[in-house]
Amino acid sequence: MDDEAELREEIVHLESEIERLAETMESCRKLILLSKLAGALAGALMVAALIGAINLDPALMIGGLGVILGALVVFGSNTSTLDRATAASKAAELRRAQLIGQIDLRLITSPTIH
Repeated sequence: MDDEAELREEIVHLESEIERLAETMESCRKLILLSKLAGALAGALMVAALIGAINLDPALMIGGLGVILGALVVFGSNTSTLDRATAASKAAELRRAQLIGQIDLRLITSPTIH
């Protein structure tokens, strides 16, 4: 019975780890989207300035380049974090399924009503 209690404890631990990884993945997805939007907006403004559609001074152009570079860094960093978190979550889910398979589950039936 002690082994089964340890299995259940490890399953609970894995479930909390899976939840934490899901939160990390959601955060990464949001930051990836935000970085794409910021980069696209800065890029569009710079293109508009280059073709003369809007008038931007050099300081704003440098700021735009900074935003684009920052967006690329945030995108790359969060993409790799998302990939690692996804792999870790799949591994934890697989391990949880294996542990559940080791538990002696009992079928509970309800009494029939006549």
